Amino acid sequence: MTSSAASPEEMRALIAGRRTDDPSWFEYGGKTLEPHDIVRLLSEYVTERRKREIEGVLDSRTLNVAAVVDGMVDLGNVSAIMRSAEAFGVQAVHAIDTSDAFKRSRRTTRGADKWIDRYRWEQASACFDHLREGGYGILAAVANLDATPIDEADLTSRVAVVFGNERQGISSDAFRLVDGAIRIPMEGFVESLNVSVAASIVLHEIHRQRVAKYGRNGDLTPGLRDRIRAVWYLKSVRESEAIVYRSAAMDHRAQT
Repeated sequence: MTSSAASPEEMRALIAGRRTDDPSWFEYGGKTLEPHDIVRLLSEYVTERRKREIEGVLDSRTLNVAAVVDGMVDLGNVSAIMRSAEAFGVQAVHAIDTSDAFKRSRRTTRGADKWIDRYRWEQASACFDHLREGGYGILAAVANLDATPIDEADLTSRVAVVFGNERQGISSDAFRLVDGAIRIPMEGFVESLNVSVAASIVLHEIHRQRVAKYGRNGDLTPGLRDRIRAVWYLKSVRESEAIVYRSAAMDHRAQT
């Protein structure tokens, strides 16, 4: 595995994007469409197999779990955490962008970033304020033996887990603002895991606990499900926005 210097622009392109809650997804020609309008206009361009895949993923999606990466420098680690988040049904990944140098890696998101909501923050306090306003408890994932082992912690409530910098771990600014700390039980000589490996283990444990308690991981409200479905249809169809513009205009002419 080789790496080289990466630009801040590369990292920021990875950790921020147009999220599913952006109203511009639904604005066409001065008119705001409803999610079901988008789905109806694009339905013929989406295969039945793809529709089933989308519904299956929506069944397992949650916004009650969030992953937070704090000051990371390695694009490969951030990419891997995004892949793990997407794989375990986590819709939102937040990045606290406080580093001034970044490393490129051969590892990529393998398209996972396309299907999740990515938030970029310049300060931990702003990120945590946003999460707390949304009802999240905030836990730091650390190697400290004083932290609660993940298999002994209740991770089934609305929770955001913070994963720290590859070099120094979670920053002191972030750590002093969290509600608690969790750790992965380890029995070998090594004291810590690669951050992306640790994130995968923690997110898997959260998924396991949620399924055990609720019978499923997914818990999107009908409104959230409709909005995300519409955005995923837009992302699944080539030149989708042009198709929606054209089809919406035809609908308008037919009604007048």
